[in-house]
Amino acid sequence: MTKLQPKDWIMGISPYVPGKAASDDGRPVTKLSANENPLGTSPKVRDAFMAAAVDLATYPDPGAGMLREAIAAQYGLDPARVMYGTGSDELLHLAASAYAGPGNEVLYVHYGFSVYDIAARRVGATPVIAPDKDYATDIDALLACVTDKTRVVYLANPNNPTGTFSTREEIARFHAGLPKNVLFVLDQAYAEYLESEEDDLGLELAKAAPNVFVTRTFSKIYGLAAERIGWGYAATEVIDALHRIRAPFNVTTAGQAAAAAAIADTQWVDASRVHNRKWREWLAAEVEALGNHGLKAVPSRANFLLVLFEGALTAQAAYNGLMAAGYAMRWLPGQGLPNALRITIGTETQTRDVARLLREMTEMNR
Repeated sequence: MTKLQPKDWIMGISPYVPGKAASDDGRPVTKLSANENPLGTSPKVRDAFMAAAVDLATYPDPGAGMLREAIAAQYGLDPARVMYGTGSDELLHLAASAYAGPGNEVLYVHYGFSVYDIAARRVGATPVIAPDKDYATDIDALLACVTDKTRVVYLANPNNPTGTFSTREEIARFHAGLPKNVLFVLDQAYAEYLESEEDDLGLELAKAAPNVFVTRTFSKIYGLAAERIGWGYAATEVIDALHRIRAPFNVTTAGQAAAAAAIADTQWVDASRVHNRKWREWLAAEVEALGNHGLKAVPSRANFLLVLFEGALTAQAAYNGLMAAGYAMRWLPGQGLPNALRITIGTETQTRDVARLLREMTEMNR
């Protein structure tokens, strides 16, 4: 008898591995492995969540009307073209599901977000990886990888896990070079950490272009990771296709209320951005001061640093040492980065302590 077998391409998927929240022996640790907001969630957002959480017996608004209106008002968008999902992860999967399949190619950059590979393989498409340029997106290399089989291109800006950034001119040039039958998914999970003058104008591109889908999340700067809420914007035809396959009732009642309050609380977002920039730049300087020990920080515009270990102290040893001291980082050998740690920018106390531990470990490993 032939036994039950999943599709071949499903077995080719390497499951997503989240950042650790505890040590291997179960000890609680400070989690700097998932790029969460160290300042937490806005009090206004918590209040909105608690007020909406009293009704647990009825389904949430299937059209997320209040949330779509709040997003549209903040960014000057058409609410009918706002998509919503279980984190931006669901939206990334929907893009591949709607536009790619067996015989097609899904393209993304080397050191791109690991979900892109999973989304491609899940639908039987072939993942294609473009070469990077010193850990950053190489627009020319990405365009050179486009073929007549390409159906979806993912580009994170700022990129995860490297933190690197493509300018608005590069984004526009890349889109201009894409065939019209290719969906350009611009993943802006960390866009709120950019200064206004750094905006890559992805939303403006999505307003006008029929093949651009911008995705964002409430899990990072808004401090709503526990609720798993994402949103995106695209042409009416793209949104219509995605609605046909998204999960029904995919954002909870309390989650919708909290997210609507979060996007309106610009003071919290601004304070989080200021905090992040200050301590990201401070930590980057501390890492660069250890350059004679082989440490290097990849320039970042996100809420984390990718630290390279090219001396006596290895990334694995640093990961183990930080974990022993009570800090969980993201070590990424599975993404081709065995020599690097991705370190979320934490509170002032946490960031100073991490820098101290790195200094001490480099001295011990000279």
